[in-house]
Amino acid sequence: MSVRRNASLNSTGPCGARPTNLVVMGQEITDSRFTDSAFAEFRRRLDVETGLLRDWMAQGRLRSNERRFGFEVEAWLIDADARPAACNQAFLAALEDPLVVPELAQFNFEINSVPRHLEPGALDVMHRALAERWRHCEQAASALGARPVLTGILPTVRSGDLSLDHMSPLQRYRAINEQVFRLRHGAPIELDIDGVEQLHHRHADVMLEAATTSLQIHVQVDADEAARAFNVCKMISAITVGAAANSPYLFERQLWAETRIPLFEQAVDVGASDYSKRVTFGVRYAQDSILECFEANRTRYPVILPDLMDTPAEELAHLRLHNGTIWRWNRPLIGFDDAGRPHCRIEHRVIAAGPTPRDAIANCALFLGLFEAFMRASGPIESLLSFAVARDNFYAAARLGLDAPLRWVDGAVYTLCDLLASQLLDTAAGGLSAAGLGNAEIARWLDVIRGRVERNATGADWQVAWIARHGRDFRGLVDAYVRHQADNTPVHEWSLT
Repeated sequence: MSVRRNASLNSTGPCGARPTNLVVMGQEITDSRFTDSAFAEFRRRLDVETGLLRDWMAQGRLRSNERRFGFEVEAWLIDADARPAACNQAFLAALEDPLVVPELAQFNFEINSVPRHLEPGALDVMHRALAERWRHCEQAASALGARPVLTGILPTVRSGDLSLDHMSPLQRYRAINEQVFRLRHGAPIELDIDGVEQLHHRHADVMLEAATTSLQIHVQVDADEAARAFNVCKMISAITVGAAANSPYLFERQLWAETRIPLFEQAVDVGASDYSKRVTFGVRYAQDSILECFEANRTRYPVILPDLMDTPAEELAHLRLHNGTIWRWNRPLIGFDDAGRPHCRIEHRVIAAGPTPRDAIANCALFLGLFEAFMRASGPIESLLSFAVARDNFYAAARLGLDAPLRWVDGAVYTLCDLLASQLLDTAAGGLSAAGLGNAEIARWLDVIRGRVERNATGADWQVAWIARHGRDFRGLVDAYVRHQADNTPVHEWSLT
């Protein structure tokens, strides 16, 4: 049984926290092979740390009187032929930026933001920082004969690209692959997506996950409001996933507007019940406390990375590591500030990467505006939209994008496009205004979403329209996408040339 010290738990992540996000992106481990005694000891420590978190919440230790937000955005590296370029190690070495880190595949990387208070100027500052960092990424990639791309699924990726040969060389990636297939008793992943076209595919490892690149928004909340925040994020997931849809193709098949959703859910499926799916929208709202999610982690989800760390129980290292192997579309996280004080945040994981830095910050603005508006509404807002309806809305929007029919809080059914135009853009503007942002900044970012709505033109819509005009030239599609992306012009303004 190996026990290790985990220095990475002391580094800074989104919202000024030690990294608590998806484990395959943050915490390295020492070995991918584990003994039965390691599993038993890890489960014991998980029980202890969950009990400690329960006590802290009862004592009111996870207080926050400020709203901070941050994000992570994943990207691709491609070569001159618009195919995945497995060179992220050389790329990262050339870039020398601690906020840009490796991802699961050698042709992926991730950009992290510096957390900000949600206050006047915050969205503009976030955009300037992301746009500048993206220019540095373009320069570093160009020196290697590669190009970076922000997109949900690269249209030119092939099954053969998604292999262990292209996995980034870190033990945590190997371990997740081995443990997922241990739980599957060695059975291959069965991918079955019924969209505009159909895709049936068998895969022998978890590398299908590497095809799903996203924008993940973190928002810090007080523990007392975390259950409501978790539920609000579920309620608005249909809005954000559909308005930001950017993944219509996989293996040259047109599937869902946001094919990332079924792809990721199936890519690490361990064949368990709905309660134990590793990628999930969930089975209900939180009832009384966000602690319910961590209790479910402890009792319903098998441990897949029993890495034993020589850290005090008060760091919650094992609880956080285990939580990082359960990829809820809206995931509660526990972090610590620089003074060691614990806090809670919600990670909203449904939005696709891209198409541009400007689009990404507009997507953040839509999410944050709706989040603030719903959090500030009076009464138990969950009673206005049942969990079952929120779930059905989410999958409808992932499948159909802006054309999805959604049942909303008034009981009526609208297309997502009409719902945004008639109600929700104004709701988001009101939420951002209540948080203190000025009218000009609010308009600057929500007008990007408004433009998509008026032209019915998400990234997914643009890709489908380009293929309809030019034929099934996926290399040409990616080349055109990269040209437009380089200008940082919002996708609804892109031509089909």
